[in-house]
Amino acid sequence: MLHHHHSSHCDHSIPTASLDPGSTPVQKLRLLWIALILTGCFSLAELIVSHRSHSLALLADSGHLFSDTLSLALALLATWIARLPASEQAPFGYRRVEILAALANGLSLVAIACWVGWEAIARLQSPPTEILSLPMLITAVVGLGVNSLNAWFLHGDSHHDLNLRGAFLHMVADAISSVGVILAAIAVGKLHWLWADGAISLLVAGFIATGAIPLIQQSLNILLERTPQQINVPALAATFMQHEAVVSIDALKLWTVALGQEVLCVQLQVNLRDGLARDRLLQQIQTQMQQEFGIQEVIVQMTLAPGQQAIATQLSPTLSNQIVLPSQ
Repeated sequence: MLHHHHSSHCDHSIPTASLDPGSTPVQKLRLLWIALILTGCFSLAELIVSHRSHSLALLADSGHLFSDTLSLALALLATWIARLPASEQAPFGYRRVEILAALANGLSLVAIACWVGWEAIARLQSPPTEILSLPMLITAVVGLGVNSLNAWFLHGDSHHDLNLRGAFLHMVADAISSVGVILAAIAVGKLHWLWADGAISLLVAGFIATGAIPLIQQSLNILLERTPQQINVPALAATFMQHEAVVSIDALKLWTVALGQEVLCVQLQVNLRDGLARDRLLQQIQTQMQQEFGIQEVIVQMTLAPGQQAIATQLSPTLSNQIVLPSQ
């Protein structure tokens, strides 16, 4: 009597490091330290001037800078933790901590925008009787320089590091806020539009919230392990079927650990009975995934197609006793 069995050949390839572009972790830490010190010191200076000039826009910018100091500290901590090597308990490393920090920074931006907007509306309803525009203007100009410098430091790594992108967006929001304060100071000093302080603060709050939403969305997509949007899954599946030995795709899962660190897990039915031939196919698939889709971490399970399994059982009856049936 012939028995039909399904044999499986499972191969795992998890590199120790992904080919992530950009600065080294040590360079990122140095950039974050510089931004942290500059932002923290200027936040204190703005707080003092805002009380003396009676400017809500300047006070809002000071509060925003203080929250950014905390956000930069969080990004710094996350970058340090992400440097820890992979282990048995954390096979993909600790880069997911950077995504948590990015989400926290995005949510804090929204919270800041809500606070500034609320204060701006209250200021519009009850405008101040006096605002000292000159100290307000000088402080905002200096702040624009500091924030622009910090944003320039972090810009290069913000494209492929979501944690640094969150810090970068905080610096951009600070620069926009400084521009708003400058415009408000000019409107108050030259035109005596005291309402401009609250109106521009409300506009700045809208800019901050608008910039934070994409960061939150991308962070949640990664944390929820959704399929990366930049990878064409139908095209990826078609790539597997281009190999003559691949009969069908039983399962395909693709997710992101951190930006630049995607993981692919796929189960294939193949018509290769020879183990060396399956190893060659595995190597071809891994190389193809890296070169064409930028996926560095690939997990492949190969199951012998039913027809080929029947042939293998007939040719080698003793082999069937060594084959483990997959769970149904």
